[in-house]
Amino acid sequence: MTCGARIFHYSKKLRQTHSILRDRAISIRWITSDARPSIDKIDDISRPSPIGRHGDRSGFSNSSSRGRFTPRHQSANGTTTSSMGMSKANALWTARKVHAPAIGLLCNSQPQNSVRSFSTDSGLPPHQEIGMPSLSPTMTEGNIARWLKKEGDKVSPGEVLCEVETDKATVEMECMEEGYLAKILRGDGSSGIKVGEIIAITVEEEEDVAKFKDYTPSASDAAPAPTPAPKAPSAPTQTKQEVAEVPATSPEPKVSKPSAPSSAGNRIFASPLARKLAEDHNVSLSNIKGTGPDGRIVKADIEDYLASRGKEVSQAPKADTTISAALDYTDIPHSQIRKVTALRLLQSKQTIPHYYLTVDTCVDKLMELRSQLNSLQEASGGKRISVNDLVIKAAALALRKVPQCNSSWTNDYIRQYHNVNINVAVQTDNGLYVPVIKDADKKGLSKISDEVKHLAQKAKENSLKPEDYEGGTFTVSNLGGPFGIKQFCAIINPPQAGILAVGSAEKRVVPGGGPDQYKFASFMSVTLSCDHRVIDGAIGAEWLKAFKGYIENPETMLL
Repeated sequence: MTCGARIFHYSKKLRQTHSILRDRAISIRWITSDARPSIDKIDDISRPSPIGRHGDRSGFSNSSSRGRFTPRHQSANGTTTSSMGMSKANALWTARKVHAPAIGLLCNSQPQNSVRSFSTDSGLPPHQEIGMPSLSPTMTEGNIARWLKKEGDKVSPGEVLCEVETDKATVEMECMEEGYLAKILRGDGSSGIKVGEIIAITVEEEEDVAKFKDYTPSASDAAPAPTPAPKAPSAPTQTKQEVAEVPATSPEPKVSKPSAPSSAGNRIFASPLARKLAEDHNVSLSNIKGTGPDGRIVKADIEDYLASRGKEVSQAPKADTTISAALDYTDIPHSQIRKVTALRLLQSKQTIPHYYLTVDTCVDKLMELRSQLNSLQEASGGKRISVNDLVIKAAALALRKVPQCNSSWTNDYIRQYHNVNINVAVQTDNGLYVPVIKDADKKGLSKISDEVKHLAQKAKENSLKPEDYEGGTFTVSNLGGPFGIKQFCAIINPPQAGILAVGSAEKRVVPGGGPDQYKFASFMSVTLSCDHRVIDGAIGAEWLKAFKGYIENPETMLL
């Protein structure tokens, strides 16, 4: 009987416990729903305000009828799910807690860079920050060659602000909006400017120019601050009364910092006198090994370290004096084109498996045809055709005949081009340029000659534009005509798969049928550098055979 009474008593308590837990869960759900921050209003905070108007920083719409904040709750797909009122008593708490659950949605949105920035505490007027533009696909930094506008000058859309030296050429940078150039942050000759780094400031009104006389961009202006990772929301376990009692002066919960034992392991033990001596001589204790008890650094350790360092310093000038007396040199800063040339050629030799094929071609008929064409050109007032122009035409037709060589390598496939665009290596005082002759297989010799001369002049003037050197599928480098080099091997210009190195023409004795029979002929050596991933040996030989056929029978190029 006693056992049955106890069972009845505990079952009654269990029913009461279930009721209490249910009421508490309802209360927690009500508090969580009431204190939930507004998703769509937080998105409004993340959007930049229109020019001349500052948005509400609170992120909540203020109801004029009851003086209550009425945020709208919105789901991730933009559908409004509910609308509820929130009293002013909870508004402060919610504003402090917006960094919890709903802020994670902001991390998924793309950052928006406002073109026009407003000053808050510095009192600066509306202004536009001009960054270093990306003027070529491979550009990561650039140099300012010279400014064509001065501080205080009026600028209009389309006017040239400055000349920027990119990784391939010097390009004019045009203004996009009307205004006044208030401040030049990177002057003439500035180098190593990263893409996006601020180089100048423009304003709308002329009287605002003087306000930027001492302007310097802050670190936050130079690069956008990284967005902090969203913290996982903790399960709400406080009641409504506990939430209301959170003091307004502590927006973030205090976390007790335990004494980290790991830092003790890295602690350096030293006597007070040793520490004072190290500070006076600007010596880091981490560089000194202690000889005292338990590895403690003592005064003698500091003195020994200073003595040994003094010996090293006293010996160093002697070595420098010896070296400087033996060598006389000048350090020449790297130009942007030199940096890119070095990087791409190093990449080519390290990543592309080169092999080389050389053939001698008889150019007697080619020289005879060139003489006839130049006579016609002079009669019509045209420009003379060079041997290099004929070589470019022959290479283009050979690529059309053997399209496997007009290709490039990728990790997933070999890309075979339908356009035959020939890059021509041009050496200038500023470095090596490779302007491109597009669709060279479809152009006549006169047209090719005009384009080569025009692009070579632009390269020497350092005025090539991106469209003048981008899009090549094959390269021709000629060191024979201008320099008399007999034969050489060129480095492939990535991502292309081949480059033709053209040597000089020379007269040779060609044996005849009989013992006393011989003749003279002019031969030109050419070497094809191939990417073995794309062009097999037989394919490269087939291309050279086609090229030799066009050179030794040049009239076929005119058909």
